[in-house]
Amino acid sequence: MKFLEYTPLARLNDFFSDLNLGERTIKGCLEAYSCKHTGSDKKLSLSLENEILDYLGKSLDSDSSSPAEFLLTRSSRKTLIYLVLTLYHLYPDYDFSAVNAHQFFTEESWDSFKQIFDTSMFEASKEWTVTNEGSSLLEALYKALDEVVRLAECEVYSYSPDSDADPFLERGSIWSFNFFFYNRKLKRVVSFRVCCLRWVTIISKLL
Repeated sequence: MKFLEYTPLARLNDFFSDLNLGERTIKGCLEAYSCKHTGSDKKLSLSLENEILDYLGKSLDSDSSSPAEFLLTRSSRKTLIYLVLTLYHLYPDYDFSAVNAHQFFTEESWDSFKQIFDTSMFEASKEWTVTNEGSSLLEALYKALDEVVRLAECEVYSYSPDSDADPFLERGSIWSFNFFFYNRKLKRVVSFRVCCLRWVTIISKLL
């Protein structure tokens, strides 16, 4: 996986880097990656594939209605591996097992993402509108993502692990979300993660 730099994402990252909303602070980041293997990706990819196949053998033998059924196709396993590899690049100090990861990835749509975004980012959107001459934060995000991964061709995934297994969820966080926008044709993925922190928690860390 190779990190890709895009100016539209950089502008949004500047906004999400440390957004003070009074009693709360929002921290977010958008990162784009090419799905071409680099460095140790090939070895890790093979290891993940073997773990998935081993998991499939055990799960399908014991439960015919196992949620692992979607991993039966090579294409689905490849998608999962790309997303897990992206997580490894995002959080190099964490270890993500393929068996656990598949339970957390859920295919979404732009509409379902928009609903979560509108609810969670209501105050952030108002702040963006004030500081960007009335423009819409969601529209700016849509245009940036569309330029990088062509949203009409994208598969959208969410990542929702248990709170104690979420590397982005800091102590004292109110909520967080993690989404992946994956373009199979371009072999490119964009990660968008946001975390909301109580201001009192941030102050305690500084004392």
